Amino acid sequence: MREVKVVSNAATHKRGFGSVLWDYLTTVDHKKIAHLYLFGGGFFFLVGGLEAMLIRIQLMQPNSDFLSNGLYNEILTMHGTTMIFLAAMPLIFALMNAVIPLQIGARDVAFPFINSLGFWLFLFGGLILNCSWFLGGAPDAGWTSYAPLSIISPGHGVDFYVIGLQIAGAGTLIGGINFLVTIVNMRAPGMTYMRMPLFTWASFITSVLILFAFPALTVGLFLLMFDRMFDAAFFDVTLGGNAIIWEHIFWIFGHPEVYILILPLFGLFSDMFSTFSKKRLFGYTAMVFATMLIAFLGFMVWAHHMFTVGLGPVANSIFAIATMAIAVPTGIKIFNWLATMWGGQITINSAMLWALGFIPTFTLGGMTGVMVASVVADYQYHDSYFVVAHFHYVIVGGTVFGIFAGLHYWWPKMFGKILHEGMGKLTFWTFLIGFHLTFFIQHFLGLMGMPRRYSTYEADIGLDLGNLISTIGAFFMAFGVIVFVINVFYTAAKGEQAPDDPWDGRTLEWATSSPPAHYNFKQVPLVRGLDPLWVEKTEGKGKMTPSEPLGDIHMPNPSILPFMMSLGLFIAGFGFIYQVDNKSWLILVFIGMGITLGSMLTRSLKDDLGHHITKEELEREAD
Repeated sequence: MREVKVVSNAATHKRGFGSVLWDYLTTVDHKKIAHLYLFGGGFFFLVGGLEAMLIRIQLMQPNSDFLSNGLYNEILTMHGTTMIFLAAMPLIFALMNAVIPLQIGARDVAFPFINSLGFWLFLFGGLILNCSWFLGGAPDAGWTSYAPLSIISPGHGVDFYVIGLQIAGAGTLIGGINFLVTIVNMRAPGMTYMRMPLFTWASFITSVLILFAFPALTVGLFLLMFDRMFDAAFFDVTLGGNAIIWEHIFWIFGHPEVYILILPLFGLFSDMFSTFSKKRLFGYTAMVFATMLIAFLGFMVWAHHMFTVGLGPVANSIFAIATMAIAVPTGIKIFNWLATMWGGQITINSAMLWALGFIPTFTLGGMTGVMVASVVADYQYHDSYFVVAHFHYVIVGGTVFGIFAGLHYWWPKMFGKILHEGMGKLTFWTFLIGFHLTFFIQHFLGLMGMPRRYSTYEADIGLDLGNLISTIGAFFMAFGVIVFVINVFYTAAKGEQAPDDPWDGRTLEWATSSPPAHYNFKQVPLVRGLDPLWVEKTEGKGKMTPSEPLGDIHMPNPSILPFMMSLGLFIAGFGFIYQVDNKSWLILVFIGMGITLGSMLTRSLKDDLGHHITKEELEREAD
């Protein structure tokens, strides 16, 4: 039995850089993996934001030659791909990792090793995709990579897209499976499904979406990979393939992906409105079933991205009706949030501001969604800036607002410090104003005929002023993000130490220390109702009743194997991409797959029984 010491924050600061680096390379602790997802996703968010700024600078004035047409296509493709797959998804996974085990009263996720593997797969997939910038050019076929353009795209850009998303997507898929098993199996005694916090519920439903949606993307990317690297003909019409099949496969994944991005944040907003209004969530049961209905309908509507393809009036009508139906459960949520706040003791801080800003912003995105769901109108809107505006109102106005809200809300729990309130409000107001300046005007640009994905436009056709306003708004958003980054560094250096329960919370994560101990809970809590911590507070206790006597705690050991498995796939990826030029590149495939399979074999054959934190150590800590 190995003795393990729980290292305090102060001690962490005194450890050497190498020691901390090794700690994070080998960790299987969900809280540290949350940090890794946060900084990995945050890095790619800044990269994607920089790409967005380059797009807006190019479109600031007519006939601009700031970027060449080819480079513009690459930046446009990489902006969308980076933001969806490498920024939004990992940042949501950061929040899920940080909070879900705490909210359900668990000591870690069900498969800590797999959790670590999921992160490293995402990171190496993102890195291989971005290596394309330095190795002959990034993918240039749009973030949706439509065939036949993606088949005939010269160079290796689209190959990097295929391999990078295969690796990163595998990480997301196993992450989703892990959270499913965790929520099903590891809830504290008394935590029935209908007592789970809405964030946990929404993450659970999101994990089901991941389980069914990501295999479609994986299959599509495999087919595209075989077309490009091994001369297959799945999408090549001249050889008997079908380019439209790519659209079906991509959007069968792509539309649920929109809900994968937004549903966990719906759950987060539900928890936040309840906490900051000092009221139980209005219509809890209706909210749970509305979330399920949104997820179910999310799979029924993929072809609304394809109204102009020529599927015929029957198919178009069915998908239009299904699309409009999603407005019903979403409307239930909006009204329940408003009803939760109605008559509550509302606290306004930077976290709550993001939640309040989200409601009108996302509602506007939903309204334009109903507009593009009309088949006849979509012929006018399709591939215009109207769709760009709608998409960003939903994804930025929903997902990015939600991520900022979640970071301000849970930062004390993740890092033990409270983000600076003044800088938090400055970030919110500049980002909110900049966001609406950037994207509201784009609805009108689209109706005036400005097509999406074009790198320039003619002067004197009425598009100059709208594009200038849009670019000015983008600079406001960039300023807000820079302030947030400064806030993070300032808080790390000088921020005030957070109490365990800074917001007078209602759910279990606020019953632990800030940041939580390595094992989360010394004794697994007993849950006696919805909002379990609030139940105890109303009875004058202020802390959770334990469900078990104090005893030894079993925890998993750290491991370098997830990092090595992912590194092997990273190396093999280059071999797959370049073997088209020269078969000697296949040696990298063998080396990389050897590292990955060798690591898997090591994991299979070597007993790793974890370690115990003894009852005596826990009692000493209490003293």
